[in-house]
Amino acid sequence: MHTTQLALLALLAGIVIGASISAVIVVSLRARDRARAETSLDIPDGVREVLHGMDDAAVVVDASSTVLAASAAAVPFELIEGRALPSDELRAVARGVRNSDSTATETLRLRRGAPPAEPRLVVVRASRISPRLTLLVLRDITERERVEEMRRDFVANTSHELKTPVGAVSLLAEAIESAADDPPQVRIFAARLSAEASRLALLTSRIMNLSRLQASDELTQQDVSVDEVVASALDAHAIQADSAGVEVVRGGSRGVYVRGDAQVLSEAVGNLIANAIAYSPRGSSVGIGVKAAEGIVEIAVTDRGIGIAEGDQDRVFERFYRADPARARRTGGSGLGLSIVKHAVQRHGGEVRLWSRPGRGSTFTIRLPQIEAPAADSSPKRGRKKKRPTAGATSRPLSTNGDPA
Repeated sequence: MHTTQLALLALLAGIVIGASISAVIVVSLRARDRARAETSLDIPDGVREVLHGMDDAAVVVDASSTVLAASAAAVPFELIEGRALPSDELRAVARGVRNSDSTATETLRLRRGAPPAEPRLVVVRASRISPRLTLLVLRDITERERVEEMRRDFVANTSHELKTPVGAVSLLAEAIESAADDPPQVRIFAARLSAEASRLALLTSRIMNLSRLQASDELTQQDVSVDEVVASALDAHAIQADSAGVEVVRGGSRGVYVRGDAQVLSEAVGNLIANAIAYSPRGSSVGIGVKAAEGIVEIAVTDRGIGIAEGDQDRVFERFYRADPARARRTGGSGLGLSIVKHAVQRHGGEVRLWSRPGRGSTFTIRLPQIEAPAADSSPKRGRKKKRPTAGATSRPLSTNGDPA
């Protein structure tokens, strides 16, 4: 064989051998990298940064369900770096994804915080990062489900509440038609028909007011005098107080202001006054006190009525809830008054507190942020001066539109 051919053959053999060796090395390196990846607990670059920027709770866990990285929102669920997953359900979700090499979504109830913290409804989405690392993202849907449940209950309760006066109006109309030849009976039925129509109109008005307060529309924002709010609420319930034989007394601080909608606040205070009058015995008194301290204005309405059982105190602000259904039927209560109070105060950045003991009465306190009195309020006003009652003097309102909750 020619020398040149031998050289070419040797070169070709060298290339084949070199390529084979290179292939073996590449395969070995890939196998080594694969083995390292399968056993590595190193978190890929950028994962921690993504977790820290998430609003939802999210964690990366290893094969032993130990948390290696966590977002800030995960801490309340006790998902802390270096600790194992606190829930058997979470561990099962992570294990299932790691074994199946796919994503999974489960809805669980997990406790957020130490007992007796309320369990939260959470949607857990699990994804595999590597054979030994799993990403868990937890989205708290408790409030969303609660709002949806409230919406369903609201629709059902509204339908039920409207059926009663609508059915009564229909029956009374038929009764009037049947008693056309009996004027006294017609007058009786007409009076009852008018009462049911008024109840229906009030219920409809309160449902609309509550819907408006729960909507996202902004309320009118202006400087509101608490004195005017209380005076308006007292004036609106004087006839109710006189009819019930209940004395209404106003006391406390004067000249304090809040920011908000005067009409909405007057209705909220009026609802508390209406309830206090309705649940107070004849001959007793209802007190309305105003206190301003540390930037907070408190408007407290106190009665000496039947009180509210401890088991009912957490529910009295629910729509259509009545602690005493029998009394509510006698007084024509809609069960919406306190719910309107709660939402009205919340829309003004405040809160409502309740103290009550059965047989000793109740105190509802509206707490609102205080603002400085407008400069114009301190200037002298021309015209006829009105005598202002002193603190603790009995208020004498003029008209009413109240309805106990």
